[in-house]
Amino acid sequence: MTSLPKKVKERFSKTVSKFQKVLQIAKDKDISESDTVAIVGDIFAEVLGYDKYLELTSEFAIRRTFCDLAVKVSTKRSNS
Repeated sequence: MTSLPKKVKERFSKTVSKFQKVLQIAKDKDISESDTVAIVGDIFAEVLGYDKYLELTSEFAIRRTFCDLAVKVSTKRSNS
């Protein structure tokens, strides 16, 4: 198993505790589905490093239904 890059470890240590608190408050308040999606999107961006505006999308259509949050994956291949 490879170790995580230093940059990733630093990002995790700075943000995970913040989201533990946010998620506990959200659970205690029994927040709505749309608020939950917003929190998960923030986790994907701040903890996992996805670009919130370019790589994440909401209400993505999949086989005649919609998912609340999706990560866009490039299907382009380089010619190298």
